[in-house]
Amino acid sequence: MKKVLMALFSVLLLVGLTACGGSGSGDKAGSGTKDTKKDKGLDAIGQTVKFEPNKLVNDGEPIQIDYWTWNDGDPVIELAKDYEKIYPNVKIKIVKTPWDDFWTKLPLALKGKNGPAIFGIHNSQNDILMPYLAPYDISVDDLKADFTSVDSHVVDGKVYYTDSLINTGNIYYNKALWKEAGLTENDIPKTWDEFRAVAKKLTKTENGKIVQAGFNYNFENYSALYEGLNYQKGTLLFKDGGKVANYDNKTTIENMQFLIDLYEKDKVGSKDFGKEAKQSFGNGQTAMVYMWGWYLNELETKYPDIDFGVFATPTPTKDVPFAYDRYNGESTPGINKNQSKAQQAVAQDFLKYLLANDDYSKKGALSLASFPTKKSLKDDADILANPVLKAIAPRVDRLIWPGAFPATVEKTGDQTFDDVLYNGKNMKQAIKDGQEKMESEMKDTDFKSLESAYEFYDEAKK
Repeated sequence: MKKVLMALFSVLLLVGLTACGGSGSGDKAGSGTKDTKKDKGLDAIGQTVKFEPNKLVNDGEPIQIDYWTWNDGDPVIELAKDYEKIYPNVKIKIVKTPWDDFWTKLPLALKGKNGPAIFGIHNSQNDILMPYLAPYDISVDDLKADFTSVDSHVVDGKVYYTDSLINTGNIYYNKALWKEAGLTENDIPKTWDEFRAVAKKLTKTENGKIVQAGFNYNFENYSALYEGLNYQKGTLLFKDGGKVANYDNKTTIENMQFLIDLYEKDKVGSKDFGKEAKQSFGNGQTAMVYMWGWYLNELETKYPDIDFGVFATPTPTKDVPFAYDRYNGESTPGINKNQSKAQQAVAQDFLKYLLANDDYSKKGALSLASFPTKKSLKDDADILANPVLKAIAPRVDRLIWPGAFPATVEKTGDQTFDDVLYNGKNMKQAIKDGQEKMESEMKDTDFKSLESAYEFYDEAKK
């Protein structure tokens, strides 16, 4: 009996050692079996960044890598399953964590040796994540050949992540109210003067009070609007080498006055017409709002009965502006430089699979209503069938990213506008005070604007 037990123990020990074998370097073993089939019978994918599937990953030995994300709709989740089908020895464990917890847990995990091999990135966390990122094993030139917006992500000749998608502001309009006012698609405004005229037609009043706003920007829309409006006139958001906020200037004053005049002179909306423009639009009380791509999903889920359309934000004239608006990007994944060489090698291969695969960018674009930076998808029929992406497409080359700037630029901007519109503060003094506050709160940061990486930077007012 003792011999039988010893033999059984030996078998179990052998099985245990085999299960933990992985690459022999302490890596997590995958649930797949050993892969011995180098030729998968599959074609390479990609344009310039190519993925060659006919090979062994991790020498065919089982291995598991972790991918961390906060986003249930992350296209990486689905593509990880496709990658595992090609390489049965690889297991990609998806770890989903809510947004707030994600940015507490991830930096802590990356400090050690057991953090995820690959993980989602948001550019607002750039300074926290950069010390832990491994550069992509893809040449900058190859990335630039396939993707726009790469230039602003090159650090010392290397890329650690870039934009997979970009988003910006658009005008959402209620089609039923549009038709009721006698307007057609031919009336979609191209300039701000045309916009003001249309907004007046869409406004309804009863007994001197607005019951239907032609345009509504109430609640958290000012900063996004002023940034875009300033860029349209060629005024940068930062000065002194991109390290100082450029808020107190003639353009900011002009644009703030324009927005206030929409309410106080044109009477197309009111500071008292509800606290949230997005809710007012969803309830059919506002005809037009300025919102970014995320609003599309909110309308479709919270206000499915609203028949809406989307058009490009107007510009001062019909001439091409310095930039149509600011954009922000959804980032490609990051690779953990503190993980083992085996883990990093699999993560780099999986990353190349994502970037070479049009489905990665396309699924993300349609899920988040954000325009793909992958050049092969610029004229994709499914992309252009999305109303937000269709509105962005003609402007995509003239959108500027200033970098993940300090929160004070927007928070102080919003507060300044509130002080003028709601509290009656003198506009020039409020803007001057806003400038001083931004400078004070930015002085101890290492921020430097990426505006100079914009293709048309030389056209800006200096």
